Amino acid sequence: MFDKVLIANRGEIALRIQRACRELGIKTVAVHSEADREAKYVKLADESVCIGPAPSGQSYLNIPAVISAAEVTDAEAIHPGYGFLSENADFAERVEQSGFAFIGPRAETIRLMGDKVSAKDTMKAAGVPCVPGSEGALPEDPDEVLRIAKAIGYPVIIKAAGGGGGRGMRVVHTEAALLASVSMTKAEAQAAFGNPVVYMEKFLEQPRHIEIQVLADQQGNAVYLGERDCSMQRRHQKVLEEAPAFGITPKMREKIGTACAEACKRINYRGAGTFEFLYENGEFYFIEMNTRVQVEHPVTEMITGIDIVQQQILIAANQKLSFSQKDIKLSGHSIECRINAEDPFNFVPSPGRITTFHMPGGPGIRVDTHAYQGYMVPPNYDSMIGKLIAYGDTRQQAIARMQIALSEMVIEGIKTNVALHKELLADAAFHQGGTSIHYLEHKLGIATK
Repeated sequence: MFDKVLIANRGEIALRIQRACRELGIKTVAVHSEADREAKYVKLADESVCIGPAPSGQSYLNIPAVISAAEVTDAEAIHPGYGFLSENADFAERVEQSGFAFIGPRAETIRLMGDKVSAKDTMKAAGVPCVPGSEGALPEDPDEVLRIAKAIGYPVIIKAAGGGGGRGMRVVHTEAALLASVSMTKAEAQAAFGNPVVYMEKFLEQPRHIEIQVLADQQGNAVYLGERDCSMQRRHQKVLEEAPAFGITPKMREKIGTACAEACKRINYRGAGTFEFLYENGEFYFIEMNTRVQVEHPVTEMITGIDIVQQQILIAANQKLSFSQKDIKLSGHSIECRINAEDPFNFVPSPGRITTFHMPGGPGIRVDTHAYQGYMVPPNYDSMIGKLIAYGDTRQQAIARMQIALSEMVIEGIKTNVALHKELLADAAFHQGGTSIHYLEHKLGIATK
């Protein structure tokens, strides 16, 4: 087992990783920007290193600075968390070339699954169902592009091969708008990702966003930990997640989960990962794989009793999974609300000092946050300041506990989206279950792009 791990991230996930390490008896190194000097996880770490000024490009995305911090503190491994460098294959490669263990997949796997075209081709070959679409990248010939779209059937969606986070997508409803939309998406993809390659898929009208959590060790074993429903989102950004997904039968779960676990073995996957699907009319369609821990991993931990972050560390230390698929049992229901420092309805970020900070408690309630009373929320990073997780024996109990927890939560000095979560937890369609990825935007009156 590692003696010391460097955490190459910030915020609640940095604290989450730190706690997992401490439970395993591992010392931690916190790297931080000048803006995060007073952060809770920095104070709690065994060692801390300032790696640059507030802008993430000069700190958390500064690969030489992160590697240097690991060298000067004699860390043995680096955990990238989520966001920042977590799915940067060059970073993973540099980490291992520098003599450290990367707590995540191999660089070649990150590259393979980071390109949406190669990822989809790989999943097709592995027998994982995919959305009908172009065979790889769209060709340059406009007539061929028009032919492909006609064969798929409108509406279609143009996607950047190197895209992510909801960027680099454009829905096209008519043949007349197709070629101009392809050109615009290519230009946006080049500007945002340095890769102009785009591909085309059938645009599903009312799908849900269902994802499968997997773990794979370095001895060829892979398991799935059930599914999560992440359909409550705006602008492709998740707001609320739950596990298991409403309406997914054990037979459906076993079929798609087994396909994902087998795909992990086929690509020699290592660590934790998530297969993301669109789900419509009883069918799963693969869209992408996230080669890192997800923001919403706690809901899966709550229903399985498995610490996903600890498993990442154990796998990176070349330890074999201590359980097989038959040992994994799903129990109860869990819901996660992402608590963001932002206006609850127009989503404008609200950085500033937290003057009052009271977190809820009680049966089945978990709070993952790095914030505290007096904490200054910096304007430089993502607005999420924590996650509120509720667990119950049933979905109804989890909802009731979440409603109570939201009513007890007090955060003053900044705006937060707690009011939006209260509204969602009281929403009749949410209570019924199975809302599509477009539901929240329609509810808020936001036009779907």
